[in-house]
Amino acid sequence: MPLALLALAVGAFGIGTTEFVMMGLLPNVADDLHISIPTAGHLVSAYALGVVIGAPLLAAVTAKLPRRRVLIGLMVLFVVGNALSAAAPDYHWLMAARFLSGLPHGAFFGVGAVVATGLVAPERKARSVSLMFLGLTVANIVGVPVGTAMGQQLGWRATFLGVSAIGIAAVAALALLVPADHGHGDAVGLRGELRALRSVPVWLALGTTVAGFGALFAAYSYITPMLTDSAGYAESSVTLLLALFGVGATAGNLLGGRLADHSLRGTLFGGLTALAVVLALFPLLMSAGWSAALAVVLLGMAAFTTGSPLQLMVMEKAAAAPSLASSANQAAFNLANAGGAWIGGLALAAGFGVTSPAVTGAVLAVLGLAVAGAAYLVDLRTPTAGTERLVAAGTPAREPSRHH
Repeated sequence: MPLALLALAVGAFGIGTTEFVMMGLLPNVADDLHISIPTAGHLVSAYALGVVIGAPLLAAVTAKLPRRRVLIGLMVLFVVGNALSAAAPDYHWLMAARFLSGLPHGAFFGVGAVVATGLVAPERKARSVSLMFLGLTVANIVGVPVGTAMGQQLGWRATFLGVSAIGIAAVAALALLVPADHGHGDAVGLRGELRALRSVPVWLALGTTVAGFGALFAAYSYITPMLTDSAGYAESSVTLLLALFGVGATAGNLLGGRLADHSLRGTLFGGLTALAVVLALFPLLMSAGWSAALAVVLLGMAAFTTGSPLQLMVMEKAAAAPSLASSANQAAFNLANAGGAWIGGLALAAGFGVTSPAVTGAVLAVLGLAVAGAAYLVDLRTPTAGTERLVAAGTPAREPSRHH
């Protein structure tokens, strides 16, 4: 695997850290800025909103630019957003800075996935995407706990300065390691990119992402009360258990990339099925400490097994606009985050029990399987049906250009 993938992983590590570390810093930010914790929670939503808006928008307007230059520019914007977060004098400034920090998130992963697949042989495309996503999953093991501890000891502003430093390192790595001849976008223009997103297979692929990862976030958003109220863990143990989730996610990400290079469709269906089963068993697994820890690992592994296949699937369904489609898939991930948390919260508020969000997530995973199955039927009706490299529907896997 080329060293350029390391540069992409460094950028993903910084992005993953700044996305999730805010959850651990909410009490510190609230105290410092004299706001309530629920109000501080809007800072998480501001970042997610930036991702949803920025992902397709930035990918579309940079469609004709060299992709290496786009990646560097996105990471510079990331550094600026986090530096402004560190310097925020009040809540409204921090809200705007968090929104700005989220803007490059989806486009970076979207464009980065296109570059990653162009750096390797066709039979290693899914693995290359998983190695870029490795930075995101490792951030949950290392970046988020370290960033949270740094914020608690040195102040939350120090955390965002540290994340800015990671971004600067990523800029340098991208400039040094990503070859210029692998960085040119297709000259289809904004209209051509948007036209490529009009197909039903693309939207079915995006729908699979929303339902599949909505299943994860329906449960994961409420994992702390499950671990404390049902499994009996002390709150001080939750951070370590969430690191176990990161371990499972990292293992699942690497496994999914390797398996998807052999069977993209099979890996997707297998991952969604495993996710539905794990979530359905959560009420039982959360009844004891050891099984609850196992459940956290299995949740991360099952969910992230589908990450690379979903990303590659969307890219192959919109072959004429892979950057925009890949970035739109990142927006879909964040819609899944918000929507899954909302649906899981409805079950909790209805009084169905502390583990009910996980059962709701199991239903969403089955819905994801249904969407993927419907897309598979669309695939069977096309003249090129049966191609193993396909997941949901559409055109056969194409030999990627080694020069983007």
